Amino acid sequence: MAPIPKPPAEPQDNPDTYVGLDAERAERLARDRGWSTVRSLPPGAIITMEYLSGRLNFEVKDGRVARAWKG
Repeated sequence: MAPIPKPPAEPQDNPDTYVGLDAERAERLARDRGWSTVRSLPPGAIITMEYLSGRLNFEVKDGRVARAWKG
């Protein structure tokens, strides 16, 4: 039987550090820090709640990150 794959470790990065940044700058910074997926969403967007290791989510309002969370 094949071994169960182990997902890569998430960056040791606090999502709150992105709040207030310009959305484009925040995305570049997140990728530079090792996040494999960065998702920008408008306020109130309806999304599925599955957790994806290595993903960082941004709620973007008026071009700035208003909220950030893992998964």
